[in-house]
Order: sequence, then C-alpha cells, then structure tokens
Amino acid sequence: MPLKHLLILLFIAFAYGSAFPITKLALNDSVPPILMASLRMGIVLILLIPFWRFKIPHKKYLPSLIAFSISMGVMVYVFMTLSLYHSSIISPVIVGSQLAIPFGVLLSGIMLGENISFKKWGLIFCSFFGIIIIFFDPELANNFLGLFYAGLMALFFGLAQVYSRQLKSLDVSLTNAFTGLFGFIILLILSYLIEGNTVSNIKLINAHTWGYISYQAIIVSLGAHLLMFYLYKFYTVGQIFPSYSLFPIFGIGLSFLIFGEVPTFLFLIGSIIVLTSVFLLHKIR
Repeated sequence: MPLKHLLILLFIAFAYGSAFPITKLALNDSVPPILMASLRMGIVLILLIPFWRFKIPHKKYLPSLIAFSISMGVMVYVFMTLSLYHSSIISPVIVGSQLAIPFGVLLSGIMLGENISFKKWGLIFCSFFGIIIIFFDPELANNFLGLFYAGLMALFFGLAQVYSRQLKSLDVSLTNAFTGLFGFIILLILSYLIEGNTVSNIKLINAHTWGYISYQAIIVSLGAHLLMFYLYKFYTVGQIFPSYSLFPIFGIGLSFLIFGEVPTFLFLIGSIIVLTSVFLLHKIR
C-alpha cells in the first residue's frame, strides 16, 4: 500500500476513534444527547445538499435506503450518544462498538442467507466473551447502562452494513444525504418529545461545543466516510475493513490523554479478546 493510502487509512482510524471522546466533551457541556445527535446529522445534511441536489433514486432502492438511513442516521447515533451520556468511563463503550462486525456477520446470515462457518462462529463467540469480561469488571460497575447502549449501537451498525450492500450502485453523497435527512428530522422530533425545550437547549450551546458537534459531522461522518469510499476504488472491502480494528486504539489513547482514563486489568484482557476476534473476523469475511 502506498504511503499516501496508508496515511489516509490511519487518519480514518483516528477520526473514528476520536469521535467518542469528542462526543463526551460535548455531552459534558450539558448538551442533551438526542439533540446533539440530531444537530450532527443536520450539519451533514446541509453540507451534502449541493452534491445531493434533492435527487430521488429509483424506487427499487428506496426500501433499503430508508432502512439504512434510519439504522445508521437515527439508531446508531442516538445509541452512541446515549452510551456516552450514561458512561463515566468511555473506553468500554469504544470497545463495545466493535461488536458491530459480529452482529453484521450474524445479520447477514439471517437476512441474506450467507453461510457462517465454524471458524466465524468461534470468533463471534470470543468477541462476545470479551465483552462479558469487561461487563463484569467491578471497576466499571456504574457503566453497565452505557455498555448496553453501546451494544445496541453496534447491533444497528451491523444492520446498516447489511442494507448498505444493496446500495453499492448509488452515489455515496445521496446515501449520506438521506441518512442526514432522516437522522436530523427523526432525532429532532425525539429530542423535542423526550428532552423538551429544544429551542432553548440549542440557544444554550456555546461556540466550542458547536466546534465539537461540527467536528463529529465534518471530520467523522463526512471526511472519514468519504475517504473510506475513496480507498474502495483501489482495494477490496476485505483489504480495508481490518483497519476498523485500529480505531479503538486511538479512541482509548485519546480517552487517557483527555480524561485520564487508565484501563483496568480485566478491561485490557477483554479488549484484547474482542479486538483480536474482530480483526480475524474481518480477515476471513
């Protein structure tokens, strides 16, 4: 792989990993979690309108596109923010998000009839076993709800990946614009119904918190995602996706630098099991 592509790959891993501590910083500024997810999707939508130009794809793509947009734009981001909102330590949430790959394999077997080999079943079991070790770490006793939401985030990310396989022929800007559209509208309604005082909450967001939200939208949701599709022009998904296992390293490292989080022994053991299992699962997909 040329140095240019390697640096892009490392940037993507850094961007995805940084999304978790950056989101936590915004939440620490008292931004309601569902509202923040909505604003993130709103920025994505606004920036993609010049490229999308309100095009509507052929009706045969609409069911999968809508399902993908709701899974990714609504469910993934709302459970990501809720998982961080309910966690005092965010490193377990970062590792928990890796379950998206095992969930994706399982859902591909259920929904698409793909064969799941004995080796894949073994790696899926190991990945969940690693999460169980983290779950029962007594040092993380106050973070169970956050880890549960992280599992739901991973489940819907895996579901989104199944639907995305039926959208390969669509322009990536159109797919992301629909994701932003559904995410922004549905999450804004949910924020109004659940969190209330939407207008007042938006007015209370200060400049540096807007910076955190913009970073999530521009660098992570748009930049990293579009660069990933750029690399797909030169490499297969199987060649690129194992690097997905790198982003927890950046995320955990940034959590240590920003929040002073020091991993516990059980967390390290569980994380090694999860990350190794997911990496190997990537390699044999």
